[in-house]
Amino acid sequence: MHLLPETGFLRLPQIIGNPKAKPPIPPIIPVKKSCWWQGIRDGRFPKPVKLGRCTMWRVEDIKALISSA
Repeated sequence: MHLLPETGFLRLPQIIGNPKAKPPIPPIIPVKKSCWWQGIRDGRFPKPVKLGRCTMWRVEDIKALISSA
């Protein structure tokens, strides 16, 4: 399992990965961006939190999603 902090926030590339980043970011949840946003609309994935202009997810919500799978 990925080493996630106990609390905090994650941005979308940290969750679904970004192979084009330098260095590449491995995915925690390997889905495409469109699948991720559809999952939020369907209620399968946690809703984001807006911090200013940034869209982020609570680490606790992502951990709960991983443990429920």
